[in-house]
Amino acid sequence: MVSILAKIMGIENLAQDKKRSAYGKLCGVVGVVLNILLFAGKFLAGWISNSIAITADAFNNLSDAGSSLVTLIGFKLAEQKPDSDHPFGHGRMEYLSGLIVSAVILMMGFELVKDSIDKILHPTGVDFSIVVLVILIASIVGKCYMALYNYHYGKRFESSTLKATAVDSLSDCVSTTVVLIATLVGYYTNIQIDGFCGIAVGILIFVAGINAAKETLSPLLGEAPDPEFVAQIEEMVLEFDKDSIVGIHDLIVHDYGPGRRIISLHAEVPAEGNMMSLHDVIDNLEMKLRDELGCLTTIHMDPVVTTDERVTELKEKCISLVKEIGDTLSLHDFRVVFGDTHTNMIFDVVVPFEFYLSDSETIKLIQQRVWEKFGKNFFVVITIDKPAVRV
Repeated sequence: MVSILAKIMGIENLAQDKKRSAYGKLCGVVGVVLNILLFAGKFLAGWISNSIAITADAFNNLSDAGSSLVTLIGFKLAEQKPDSDHPFGHGRMEYLSGLIVSAVILMMGFELVKDSIDKILHPTGVDFSIVVLVILIASIVGKCYMALYNYHYGKRFESSTLKATAVDSLSDCVSTTVVLIATLVGYYTNIQIDGFCGIAVGILIFVAGINAAKETLSPLLGEAPDPEFVAQIEEMVLEFDKDSIVGIHDLIVHDYGPGRRIISLHAEVPAEGNMMSLHDVIDNLEMKLRDELGCLTTIHMDPVVTTDERVTELKEKCISLVKEIGDTLSLHDFRVVFGDTHTNMIFDVVVPFEFYLSDSETIKLIQQRVWEKFGKNFFVVITIDKPAVRV
C-alpha cells in the first residue's frame, strides 16, 4: 500500500532529503488510518467477547494511531528550514517525536498490566465468535504489515522514529496473538488466563517501549558516530593528498538530525610545507567531504615535523611504547623540544572510554616507560583525547 501510494504521489522523483520526509509523513498517515480501523475492530471484538485483553489491545491500537500522528507531525516539523533561532535546522524534532512514541508505548504497557491485574482479581468469562476470530486475525496481519513497511523505510532512511514505530507494531503482532490464544483457551477450556496474558502482553509492550526510547534518546544525548562512517571519513582524508595530509585525529560528528551532520577534524600537515598550498588542499578537501557526504566540514591544520630524523625516530619508538601499554591506544600531534639538560616530548594519546587505566594512570605509566627506554632526562607532556564522538 505504501509503495503504491508513493508511486501515485511521485515521491520517488523527489530529492533525497525531501523523499525521506515525504516517506516519513506517508508512513504516519497510513499508520493513523490503519490503527483507527484496528481500534474499531478490536473494540467491537472486546465488547462481543467481554475480554479485557482484547479491549486493552484495542486501546493500544488507538494509542498507536496517536503515535503515528506524532510521527507525521515530527517529520513535518523536522523538514522546516533553518532560521535565526535554529541555524542548523529542526532535524532533531524527528528524534523528539520518536521519544514521544516511546513514552506512549511505555504508558500503554503500564495501563495494560494494571487492567490485567484487576481482571485476575475479578475474573469474568470470555465469549467467542467467528467475528472475534476474524477481527483478531485481521489485526495480526495488519500489524505485521505495518511493522514491515516501517522497518523497511526506517532502515532505508536511517529513521529512529520509523524504527521505533516498527518495534511497536511488531510487539502488537505478538500481543494480539497472545490475546487470541487466551480467548480460545478461555472459551474452550473455561480456564481464565485472560488477565495473565494481558500482563504478559503489557510487559512485552513495556520492554519494547524501553528499547525504542533508548534508540531515540541516544542521538539526542550524543552517541558515538557509526564506525563505518568514521572509517569512510578517515579514508577520504588520508587518500585525498598523501603528500600534504599525513594524519587525522580529533574527529567530531555534530548531529543536528537526519541529513544535518557537521564534521570537524584535525588534519596533520608537514610543518616544512607551504602554508598557502596546504590551506588550498584543506579547502578542496572540505568541499569534497561536503559534496560526497552531504556534511558541512571544518578542518583544522596541525603542522607536524616530517623531515627531522631524530623526531621521526622518537615518534616511532613512542608509538610502539604506547601500543605495548594498550593496543587500542594511539598517538598524534607529536612534537619534541630538545634542551641541554632535558628533552620534552609533547603529544596527544587517544584513550578509549573503557580503558582499564584512568587517564592519570595512563600518563604516569607512559612517563615511566619513557624513562625506562630513553633515560631520566626525557619527559612527556601528554594530552588525553577520546575516540571520535558525535554531539
